[in-house]
Amino acid sequence: VAAQTTVQTLGQRFLKSAPNDEAAAKQWLADQVQQINDQIIDESRKNENYQGMGTTLVAAIFFNDRQKIVIANIGDSRGYIMHQNVLTQVTIDHSLVNELVKNGDLTEQEAAVSPQNNIITRAIGISHDAQIDVNVFPFEPGDQLLMCSDGLSNTVTDEELRREVVAADKEGCCQRLLRVALERGAPDNVTAVIAQL
Repeated sequence: VAAQTTVQTLGQRFLKSAPNDEAAAKQWLADQVQQINDQIIDESRKNENYQGMGTTLVAAIFFNDRQKIVIANIGDSRGYIMHQNVLTQVTIDHSLVNELVKNGDLTEQEAAVSPQNNIITRAIGISHDAQIDVNVFPFEPGDQLLMCSDGLSNTVTDEELRREVVAADKEGCCQRLLRVALERGAPDNVTAVIAQL
C-alpha cells in the first residue's frame, strides 16, 4: 500500500506540476516525498492494518535539453547509469550493512551474505523526517538508466546487470532480469525499469 500510494501520488503530482530545471527538480522531489511520507504515516495511524507500513523509492527526472538527470532515493532501491558500457551505481543504499561497510566493520563480500542485509535505515512512512538523497548527474545520448528494488540488486550481480543492460534486446531485458531474480529465490519484491535517451 505504501509503495502504491507513493508511486501513484508522485506520478499524478508530476503530471500537474513538473519542475522546469534541475534545481527545481531537486526541491520538488524532496518536498513531494516529505508530503507523501506524512500522508502514509497518517494513513497508518487511521488503519491498524497499515501500521508500520513503509516503502523505499528511487525516482528520476530527465532534462533532455541539458543532458542531465536528477535521481532521488531513500532506502535500498537503487539507480545505476550505464555510460559507454560501464554500469555505475549512483545511489547510496540507506541500509545497516552499507553503514557497516562504510565503517569498515564488514567487507562487500560479507555484506552480500549478511543476514542483516534487509534492514534499511531510511524509508518513506517510517519516521516524520523522510530524508532522501537527491543528486544531479550528466546523462548523454546513448546513456541508460536502470532503477531497481533490492529484490533484484540483492540477487543479481552488478556484472550480470551490466551484461543485460548492454544487450541489444532492450524489450526483454527487464523480464530476463526478473526471471533470474525469481529463479534465485529473490527475498523481496523485484522491480526493474530501464530508460535511455
